[in-house]
Amino acid sequence: MHKQSSRGWRQAMWAALFLLPYFILFISLKIGPLVVNFWMSLQELDIIGKGVFNNFGNYKVLFQDRLFWRSLNNTFYYLVLVGPVNVAGGFLLAMLLNQKLKGRIITRTVVFMPYVIMVTVVGAIWRWLLDGRFGLLNYYLQKIGLESVPWLSSSSTAMIGIAMASVWWTIGYNTVIYLAALQDIPKDILNAADIDGAGPLRKLFAIIIPSVKGATAFVVLTTVIYSMQVFGQVYTMTSGGPQYSTVTLVHYLYVKGFREFNLGYSSTLGVVLFFVILALSALVYATFGERKAKG
Repeated sequence: MHKQSSRGWRQAMWAALFLLPYFILFISLKIGPLVVNFWMSLQELDIIGKGVFNNFGNYKVLFQDRLFWRSLNNTFYYLVLVGPVNVAGGFLLAMLLNQKLKGRIITRTVVFMPYVIMVTVVGAIWRWLLDGRFGLLNYYLQKIGLESVPWLSSSSTAMIGIAMASVWWTIGYNTVIYLAALQDIPKDILNAADIDGAGPLRKLFAIIIPSVKGATAFVVLTTVIYSMQVFGQVYTMTSGGPQYSTVTLVHYLYVKGFREFNLGYSSTLGVVLFFVILALSALVYATFGERKAKG
């Protein structure tokens, strides 16, 4: 008995030793910056000199800041535009690419390829495609008798243009996740459904969608997190304009921190963003967890 307990203790020590580098990196690169950022949010701090502690003064200013509320509203608007399309579109593309069709390997590569492109390149490509005068999209709109759309120069369409670029750039990732989940569905279950006479819609709602529920939870969660942190597309395509119609929370954080050098206020925005993402993540988890419990 003593030997077994000693052996178990040694195994636990070895496990802790191997996990130690990860925990060091996690604490120093994840937990540490979160704590420091929260402390900075309680100070009047710029790039020169020491910070002056002002308690929750930055938060009082933030909740009276109209541009903050505008950026938060724009961020949620972006999420509404991109989220459903990325989730539903990724699933439908995965369903299509899971079929035994000619050229499906090449098609899978083409669908996923935009995801590996740098965001600066994506922004440059879509600024050209959506150019109000010389853009390729407006060229074809005129060819079919429609008027040109000032995609990135109008406050009513600029966010839509950014959403279009984002969907093209990121939908391939969701497609790959769904494709892997679809290929994990046992063939015997689908074959049994065919023998029982189940139609395509019956198989979709009774077998396929429940089988990829875990993948859906992951896709929804990552889509929400990445959408709330959108920055690169905004920075390269519109710089927050026109008339602040595309200023998102992270872009506003960047402006306050790296253009105006108001590091304390920028840190406050970062804290608010963290709790917003945390709340949305908890909502996603609770939603899918409840479905799982009922199933």
